[in-house]
Amino acid sequence: QLQLVEAGGALVQPGGSLTLSCEASGFNFDQYAIAWFRQAPGKEREGISCISGDTATTNYRNSVKDRFAIYRDNAKTTVYLQMTRLQVEDTGVYYCAAGDVCGVFGDRDSYSHWGRGTQVTVSS
Repeated sequence: QLQLVEAGGALVQPGGSLTLSCEASGFNFDQYAIAWFRQAPGKEREGISCISGDTATTNYRNSVKDRFAIYRDNAKTTVYLQMTRLQVEDTGVYYCAAGDVCGVFGDRDSYSHWGRGTQVTVSS
């Protein structure tokens, strides 16, 4: 059974850093792209970043590309999202999702499996 479990969400002050993890099980991890999405209160879920199974492709939302980094450890079947210089606007529930390829950025339909999310709150 394919499963994705996010962890690492927390309350952090503006300007701070946080690393989220997405641990996968139940499928051939290195054959799947993994994306991070974020959903702020009252807003649509939006794409943040994606990494292909072979790590050759990564992409980022413009508002985070100089502050966030996505990477994966296929031996540990885990993808990480390293977030720096966090802003209040980064607050939301962060979800990871698995799909065949990164595809059209932010297209939720490209991903067939989702985790339950982890809460990130950026506040002073």
